[in-house]
Amino acid sequence: MDSPSSSTTRITARSSMIDSFRSCTLSGMTIDKEDLKKKLLMPQYLRFAMRDSIRFKDPRAGESWLPGRRDLVATAAVGNVEENPPESPMVVFINPRSGGRHGPMLKERLQMLMGEEQVFDLSDVKPHEFVQYGLGCLEILTDLGDVCAKECRQKIRVMVAGGDGTVGWVLGCLSELQKQGREPVPPVGVIPLGTGNDLSRSFGWGGSFPFAWKSAIKKTLFRATAGPICRLDSWHIVLSMPAGTDMDPPHSLKLTEDCTLDETGFEIQGDLPEKATCYEGVFYNYFSIGMDAQVAYGFHHLRNEKPYLAQGPISNKLVYSGYSCTQGWFFTPCTSDPGLRGLKNILRMHVKKVNCSEWEQIPVPSSVRAIVVLNLHNYGSGRNPWGNLKPEYLEKRGFVEAHADDGLLEIFGLKQGWHASFVMVELISAKHIAQAAAIRLEVRGGEWRNAFMQMDGEPWKQPMHEEYSTLVEIKRVPFQSLMIHGEDH
Repeated sequence: MDSPSSSTTRITARSSMIDSFRSCTLSGMTIDKEDLKKKLLMPQYLRFAMRDSIRFKDPRAGESWLPGRRDLVATAAVGNVEENPPESPMVVFINPRSGGRHGPMLKERLQMLMGEEQVFDLSDVKPHEFVQYGLGCLEILTDLGDVCAKECRQKIRVMVAGGDGTVGWVLGCLSELQKQGREPVPPVGVIPLGTGNDLSRSFGWGGSFPFAWKSAIKKTLFRATAGPICRLDSWHIVLSMPAGTDMDPPHSLKLTEDCTLDETGFEIQGDLPEKATCYEGVFYNYFSIGMDAQVAYGFHHLRNEKPYLAQGPISNKLVYSGYSCTQGWFFTPCTSDPGLRGLKNILRMHVKKVNCSEWEQIPVPSSVRAIVVLNLHNYGSGRNPWGNLKPEYLEKRGFVEAHADDGLLEIFGLKQGWHASFVMVELISAKHIAQAAAIRLEVRGGEWRNAFMQMDGEPWKQPMHEEYSTLVEIKRVPFQSLMIHGEDH
């Protein structure tokens, strides 16, 4: 066992079943459908204005619906009462492919409760379109003196019905508001429809949506209207590799020409190529390199080739567990294949610790075959591999208590499948390596031809070169995302 643990923590990993029922029910309270509608539903003219702005990809397309300017007053039948702003205007993004067969039915239920114009199917409306055109429409109507549009823009909240990847997608698009100076940024809550749902668990929305989802959805939306706002760190990653590297990047990484790396006080062991190809992205939960990412990569390809094997969260987990046993993490001797040896063979790691401006090299333990860089307490469907550490252990290691908004990442290692299994059932903690405010990884091949990496559940195969180094740099985004907490504190 790597460390003693304490019983107290700020965000606790719970079983998905208990957590989901606690977060989606309000004890002894019945939510009236019409009362909920009054809290959420924006006036009809604003709904239509946002709809047209998104449809025509023009934030000014909704101006014709402004009271006094539209020609359809008789048919629209919008009275003075409806033009009052709701208490908690809200929109929902739903990934209809999440949640198995419940996705389409949940979408229909949400439209009944909130109106079609405030529920966005992600296969039709992308989050950046809502940010650019939907919120842009409210901002233009505000500039034209519409008080209702102004209040809706200031108070609007966003719910995301999907998995962690979908939540991260929406958070990333909303972060553009901060870059553009278009505040306030709407806070985000979660209706958990994915497999792991670690972001959802971390902010009190549970690990899965309950079986009685038709009644639970009303209580979830009601809770989202007044849930407290929490902050969440996000982390910018830059991946620099020799030009011409044949890599199939995940959706979360985008090609970039701006590849400025912080090389102050940093010594690179390998050679740097004359020309480099760079990708960048943002993660909210974790980044990992090694055997866990290799298993995830293989599982994703298996699921794409044979989708009938994994049609829901439970079947996904069963297939994933079975597949991991075939990949050598449990039974194949590490010496039989270079790809199964410890990461120390290919990886050098430097970090900047809290309140420190200098890079410090951190030894990679020889036994570690996967390194995880974690932002949240929840990983791998609600597990807490970092553990709930006692104050004396924290002081001895120079660590501080981990939070999702503390500007630090927890770095831990997994040795092999058996070690990872004991960590995931929380019999032991993972191999604690460091806490860091910034991280630099140098990856170089040899006998290894590929490394495997993943970021918030999106794995990829990273080709390596024997001569040239591939660099990974992780730094905190200077502003934080806002999350709605789903449980009472």
